[in-house]
Amino acid sequence: MRLLLDLGNTRLKWALEDHVRWHAQGAAAWNEDLALLAATWQTLPAPTAAFGASVVDTERERAVAAQVHALFGCEVTWLRTPATACGVRNAYPEPGRLGVDRFLAMVAARAAGAGDCVLVGVGTALTLDALAADGRHLGGLIAPGPRLMQQALLGATAQVRPRGDGVLVDAADNTADAVVSGCWQAAAALVERFVARMTPRLGAVPTVRLDGGDAAGLVALLGLHTTMVEHGVLHGLAVWAQAQSGTATTP
Repeated sequence: MRLLLDLGNTRLKWALEDHVRWHAQGAAAWNEDLALLAATWQTLPAPTAAFGASVVDTERERAVAAQVHALFGCEVTWLRTPATACGVRNAYPEPGRLGVDRFLAMVAARAAGAGDCVLVGVGTALTLDALAADGRHLGGLIAPGPRLMQQALLGATAQVRPRGDGVLVDAADNTADAVVSGCWQAAAALVERFVARMTPRLGAVPTVRLDGGDAAGLVALLGLHTTMVEHGVLHGLAVWAQAQSGTATTP
C-alpha cells in the first residue's frame, strides 16, 4: 500500500493505492489544520511507503512528512524533477527548474497513451506544456491562473472596484463582469494560441488535456476538443513510484 502526496500551491491532494487500485483519496487546503488531515489518515490502512511531489516550501514539506512518519512510521520519498523518467524527456536545460507537477502530468499523459498532446494545468498558475507522442517535452508556458489574474488586477489598480462577483460574458457593461470575463477569456486565448503554435512542431493537432481546480471553468471557453483529467499529478506519481519498485499499477 502506498500513500501518494501532491503538495500544490493551494491544496494538498493525496491518494492511497495498492499497485492495482485506489482505495481512498482526498484534499486539504493549506489554511486548514493538518491535524484534521491526520484524523482522516488515521482511518486508513497503513501504507508501507509514501511518495510525494511538491511545489511548496520546505517547511510545509517537513510538516507533512512529520505527520506521515508519526502516523505510519514511514518516510516520504520526494520526487525532484529529473531530466528523464517514465519515457518523458524534460526540455529544460536545468531539469530541476521545471515544476514537478508539470513533469508528472506529462508522465501520466504518456502512460495513458495520449499521443501528441498539450497539457494545461488550471489552478493558481496556468501552465501549458507540449508533449510529443515519443515522450519529448517541447517546452511550455506559465501565466497567472484566471483567479490570480483577477486578484493581481484588483490589487494593482485604484479605480477597478467591481460590485459583486461578476459573470462571464462576451462583452461586459459593468466592471465586475468585465474583470471576470477579461481574465478568463485571456486564459482561454493563451491556451488556444499555444495549441496553434505547437501543432506544426508536433506534426498533428494535439489532444488537449485540462487538469486543475479551475479546469472546468475554462473548458467551456475553448474552441478546441479537450479532455478533462482528474488528479494528473497523482496518477503520474503512481507511475513513477511503480518504476521505482518495478511493481505494476493501474491508477
